Amino acid sequence: MSTLPSRPATVLLVDDVPENLSLLIDTLRDAGYEIRVAESGERALKQLPNIAPDLVLLDVMLPGINGFETCRQMKADSRWREVPVLFVTALNDVTEKVRGFEAGGVDYLTKPFHPQEVLARVTAHLQLAALRRELERKNAELSEEVALRLEAERQLHQSLDRALVVATGEGLVVFSTHQATQLLTRLFPESPPARLPPALLAWVRTPEPRPEEIKPQVRIRFFSEPGINRSFVLLLEDLAWQPKVDRLIALGLTPREAEVLFWFAEGKGAPEIALIIGVSHNTARKHAQRVLEKLGVENRLAAVRLAREQLDRPG
Repeated sequence: MSTLPSRPATVLLVDDVPENLSLLIDTLRDAGYEIRVAESGERALKQLPNIAPDLVLLDVMLPGINGFETCRQMKADSRWREVPVLFVTALNDVTEKVRGFEAGGVDYLTKPFHPQEVLARVTAHLQLAALRRELERKNAELSEEVALRLEAERQLHQSLDRALVVATGEGLVVFSTHQATQLLTRLFPESPPARLPPALLAWVRTPEPRPEEIKPQVRIRFFSEPGINRSFVLLLEDLAWQPKVDRLIALGLTPREAEVLFWFAEGKGAPEIALIIGVSHNTARKHAQRVLEKLGVENRLAAVRLAREQLDRPG
């Protein structure tokens, strides 16, 4: 597949010799390129904003400023810094070629011209420039995608109020939510965070039926069973708060309503509570509204105050 742009590439010819221009124009125009001409370095620099060339063929010997200085001034402008410049010269001196490369040129065409060589070099450098632009575009997209994924993972890690752990069959932790990290650190302080604690890995490898608890008041189950690549997702549930929820039932609430009130008292919003108890956002909001109605209060702050009073009572 061709890497040339969909529109014809524009080539700026900078030369003051009509015979040279004629040969270059015929060669490149027949190949489908758009041709623009400047007879001096000064005129070329002035025309650049209007032409925006894809490539420049620049004669070294020009009236006024020479080709090397023209190229240096062109490359000093960020708009044209990446435009390939091919110097045109009758000289075959190595020192002159080095000067051209130092000025920002990418190649040389030596007079007398050979049309096939001119066309081959121009086409090759246009393709290289197109490939470079495409690579830069993809790198920019990739950098943006990586940044978005990292931010999404950070947000998920901080806000998902379920203790989920993604791990490999060998026990390597691929991802862990904030709640899971805290829970595992509390339960297994001796285990490194990058690996499943041996007790969890042993549970995973235990044939059915597996026990529901790995520690008192901590329930475990597969959120996602091991797949072909043996990765899996574990859901850990800390049940230590259940007795507190039971105390809120005494306020005349159902177990689910008491659970919602408890998490309100813990500073959670409806979206977070929906994730914790495994219901939709709208369902969590409906539960919250019924809690307010049953408690006879108008807002969440008042409900939380009643919940705190109930939870702080002795016994």
